Amino acid sequence: MNQDTSTTLYRHRDFVVFLFGRFFMTTAMMVQSVAIGWQIYAMENTPLALGLVGLCQFLPMLLLTLPAGELSDRFDQRKVLALALILQGICGALFLGFSMVHVKSAFAFYIILVLFGAARGFSAPAGQSLFAFLVPPERLSRSIALNSSVFTTAVIAGPALGGFLYALGPIVTYGICVAGFIGAGLLMLTLGGRRRSGSVLGEAGRLARVAEGVRFVRERPVVFGAISLDLFAVLLGGATALMPVFARDILHVGPIGLGFLRSAPAVGAALMALTLARKPIERNTGAKMFVAVAIFGVATIVFGLSTNFYLSMVALFVLGASDMISVFVRQALITYATPDEMRGRVGAVSMLFVGASNELGEFESGITAALFGTIPAVVFGGLGTLGIVTLWMKLFPPLKTVDRLGDAK
Repeated sequence: MNQDTSTTLYRHRDFVVFLFGRFFMTTAMMVQSVAIGWQIYAMENTPLALGLVGLCQFLPMLLLTLPAGELSDRFDQRKVLALALILQGICGALFLGFSMVHVKSAFAFYIILVLFGAARGFSAPAGQSLFAFLVPPERLSRSIALNSSVFTTAVIAGPALGGFLYALGPIVTYGICVAGFIGAGLLMLTLGGRRRSGSVLGEAGRLARVAEGVRFVRERPVVFGAISLDLFAVLLGGATALMPVFARDILHVGPIGLGFLRSAPAVGAALMALTLARKPIERNTGAKMFVAVAIFGVATIVFGLSTNFYLSMVALFVLGASDMISVFVRQALITYATPDEMRGRVGAVSMLFVGASNELGEFESGITAALFGTIPAVVFGGLGTLGIVTLWMKLFPPLKTVDRLGDAK
């Protein structure tokens, strides 16, 4: 493999443009999620309908993320990411059209959410693969934290902006989303950075290359343990899908309050990401990750039991801050451990486990809330997260004892 790591290949401008693009696309996705959740819950009036929002996105992501990772290792990730973002913009335009003609059936929204999930299945591994080609190796740790800061800032701004915009109507809301997705896609086409050699994939078939990425993760306990820990924590502890229920029926704060609830975890995550950018975790990395996921579980339980808006905001703030520690460690371990020629496929495995689990977690939350009630569903998820932490400490001792992030190499 011909790999030039000269710092002259890296331009500060590319990293900044990437951060702006990610901010725009993440803000658009968060704004759209607030609008979709509120509209569908208003139409169907059941938490199960909110769970189906997650399921419609999870299924295409499940089917397409691994092949998309292989595609990102064969073609220019910039173009793959840009096309996926433009497709997300088209989905936003369709939601805009539905709102203009006053579609009252959630089924039409579910169909477009399937298409949106397919686009996300391509954008996630392409974006994760591209990041390492824009940043010099010696700056990876701080750059990961800065990237996380931008992402979480968008997750803060997006739901709050979505709540305020939705007060003006869904047409304005979806219009902003379309502009965000299309703008981000065009920015990604302008990126430079280090280029991968065109011959790194060899003669193996496509399915064999996909399997190679899965095997790479499975054979490394530190990476596999970190990814799977995040998977189950998000799957069991995710209360995001049920926030419209809390906002309307439990806390009685309306769509603007929903925007603040959706933003609270990201406020905690952003402040933690800024802290990590200034002072990254240097020692006892694995142990700190387990502690962070346990705090995430406890905060989920507090949120589920709270009937006070301000206590709920504090719980969600702590939840987001602790989750950011886990996300930072996982991303850093994967970035350090993965060779250039496999970044797309390994990133796809990570996104399939963690990214798609957000949507599967939404479906799980919708089902359990429909069966047992909203509050028991969230509390059960938090307790399940604590159980997963205990079990994973026994199943993955190398992850628990990992000291420095660079040890993943």
